[in-house]
Amino acid sequence: MARTEKISETGSEEAIRAYKTILSQVIDQRPSGMRQRLADALGKHRSFVTQISSPTYSIPIPSRHLPAIFSVCHFSQTERDQFMAAYHQAHPGKAPAASGPRKTRHVSLIVPDFGDDRQNAALDRAINEFIQKITSIAGKGSG
Repeated sequence: MARTEKISETGSEEAIRAYKTILSQVIDQRPSGMRQRLADALGKHRSFVTQISSPTYSIPIPSRHLPAIFSVCHFSQTERDQFMAAYHQAHPGKAPAASGPRKTRHVSLIVPDFGDDRQNAALDRAINEFIQKITSIAGKGSG
């Protein structure tokens, strides 16, 4: 029984690697700064984007992030179809959180540099968390 579980787990990891390879290729074909724009849109750090976009890591991409990924990375319909086919192979029955692409935009802010990496990172996190909370509230009211 354990052998069967190991085989299906390996198959799942290969399927995850397949859709991450597609995402990685899409990101690599886009202008520089795409990983940072994606991190900003998701309210996460760049290291999170590296983990979800690198086939080296077996961490799956949460379905709730797919609309933002498609929008920010400007997936073509073909790229999107290929990605979703691989995603459904890895996660049967798991549908993306929203049926259509979520429109996003990039906003730049000028903020003080505290001269301390930890304080700067804390400010960045606070801004991202604030934006996530506000958009979450707005999203609940528009349904």
